Amino acid sequence: MSVPQLPDVVLWSIPAFILLTVVEIISYRLHPDDDAVGYETKDAATSITMGLGSLFTEALWKIPAVAVYTALYAATPVHWDITWWSVLLALLAQDYCYYWSHRGHHVIRVLWASHVVHHSSRKFNLSTALRQPWTGATTWLFYLPMIAAGVHPAVLAFCSSVSLVYQFPIHTERIRTLPRPVEWLFNTPSHHRVHHASQGSYLDRNFGGILIVWDRLFRSFEPERAQTEPCVYGLTKNITTFNPLRVATHEYAAIARDVRAAGDWRERLGRVFRGPGWQPAGAPAAVAAAPQAADSAA
Repeated sequence: MSVPQLPDVVLWSIPAFILLTVVEIISYRLHPDDDAVGYETKDAATSITMGLGSLFTEALWKIPAVAVYTALYAATPVHWDITWWSVLLALLAQDYCYYWSHRGHHVIRVLWASHVVHHSSRKFNLSTALRQPWTGATTWLFYLPMIAAGVHPAVLAFCSSVSLVYQFPIHTERIRTLPRPVEWLFNTPSHHRVHHASQGSYLDRNFGGILIVWDRLFRSFEPERAQTEPCVYGLTKNITTFNPLRVATHEYAAIARDVRAAGDWRERLGRVFRGPGWQPAGAPAAVAAAPQAADSAA
């Protein structure tokens, strides 16, 4: 199977990532009154450490994924020609699959245990985009239909990289809103602030990657109401650690504790595969966990 030569958009974007982050930090330093919503040294250091660590762990998780993708692509009777329009179509398909992957990682607790890392910061800035999980072994499953339909694995990798690069600059409070047509069609900082918020009707909304139209179609869209309901970032029950290993694993530890304490197999399965806030019937309301909840870690 010949591998198409596509640019490494993440590698080429690293200088822009650094420059934009420096500019954002300077913008907060020039406006000290904004420090409360800006950067906090330990938080940013944790986010950067999580991002660097994910480069290694993601390389490991990709080994079995690439093996499965390669075997499936070889067995697929129809292969897409790689042209500019087929790559654009693949990018649209990747964005659609990303929506369902992202949504699934919010509503299934064992998947949330990985994705919760990205939501664990109580800040929302460009360093938050780097706070990536070290256990991302499940996202590749959501893209199997693309490979089965004849998309080359290298094209999928390229599209995923484009999506990753696009989502970096939307992790900011420095851009309030963009022109209405852009806000209607694309994921923007305003929409993504809602996604990272942890309160009320904002919770578990706006799952889109590049496009926000999927959320509009599948009724998971929520607009930002900055004047009346400013976003509160983090989890519904925040963690209290900057230790990267605990940030990466705290929800898995919480699942293990809940499974050990479960009364039967139905509850054990529910603790793993139902939503993050699921409780068995009859559970005391005082101990019921809300969506996006996570046990504190010292």
